[in-house]
Amino acid sequence: MTDLHQHMIQWRHDLHRHPEFGFEEVRTAAFVADTLRGFGLEVATGIGGTGVVGTLKRGTSNRAIALRADMDALRILEVTGADYASQIPGTMHACGHDGHTSMLLGAAKMLAEEGGFDGTIRFLFQPAEEWGQGALAMLNDGLMERFPFDEVFGLHNMPGLPVGHFETRPDAIMSAEDIFEITLNGQGGHASSPHWGREVMVPACALVMDLQTIVSRRIAPTQTAVVSVTELVTDGTRNALPGHARILGDARSFSAEVSATIEEEMRRIADGIATQYGLEAQVRYDREFVPTINDPELADAMMQAAAPVSSATQARPKPMTGSEDFARFLTHVPGCFAFIGNGETSAPLHAPDYDFNDAALTHGATVHMAIARARLPET
Repeated sequence: MTDLHQHMIQWRHDLHRHPEFGFEEVRTAAFVADTLRGFGLEVATGIGGTGVVGTLKRGTSNRAIALRADMDALRILEVTGADYASQIPGTMHACGHDGHTSMLLGAAKMLAEEGGFDGTIRFLFQPAEEWGQGALAMLNDGLMERFPFDEVFGLHNMPGLPVGHFETRPDAIMSAEDIFEITLNGQGGHASSPHWGREVMVPACALVMDLQTIVSRRIAPTQTAVVSVTELVTDGTRNALPGHARILGDARSFSAEVSATIEEEMRRIADGIATQYGLEAQVRYDREFVPTINDPELADAMMQAAAPVSSATQARPKPMTGSEDFARFLTHVPGCFAFIGNGETSAPLHAPDYDFNDAALTHGATVHMAIARARLPET
């Protein structure tokens, strides 16, 4: 395992130096495909754009499972100062997908060399997870028909969780993410004479505040929901009142009913503000990520498989309001998504000083191998 760990470190550092944004993972996909072929796997490329599927078969069983990793990076300027830091200015692996890809490659290498299972393993290397579009692109490209599998499993690193620790939970583990854009149109003008136009700054600020009442006054306290405004953009300047404003943000929830309520209330509030201030309002509301819902039986199976190879295995007490594109696979087959520790002192995900912890690579690879062998046992 020491040699494998060094291989995974080399792979990760190479991927980290050459990050690629969603659906642009050309070099990454080629690296993954060439590496898998070197292990003797059947490899298909270009799935859903830049996705890669490796297939490994042993024995006579007709059962198949899938293990998934994501490959894309983020539009963030890296400040880690690492000697393997990104060589692409403004793009970096700020979520650890370089680590996820490397540890799944490590699992593929060991399973190809050692076997220990009976059936078929599909290794899914997915593009554009951060967009929430990569899994859907692979599915729309015939993934399930061309490379069928019965169950699917995925791992993600978790800052704050000690290295070697593993956690998951049955049922909901991560939320849906809806994105919205509200546009207000009026008449801008001189800052000295607001009465001559229908400026949008005050209405936009009122709208931002009123959106906060959706969760506090329209969603039951027993339900989980978050509505966050992340941008307010206008065409004004220091001495000119804006006539156009865009309010952008996202909403998180765990049920279709709550998502529908948020959209309905958002449209009602926007229309009310427009009427009050004599403006025109448009609302665009898109459901980008669906909730990640683990199969209870497979969550328990993954916990049991991980226990012998993890420093500590625990059930996550509550779901988190982050979102994950892995959820799209779970709408087709049962599966489980889980977390491995990235260290208690790790910078947060999506931070410019974040880095995947190399010490976690072996733990991730061994958990992948353990669940594959547990779900495809040799007879």
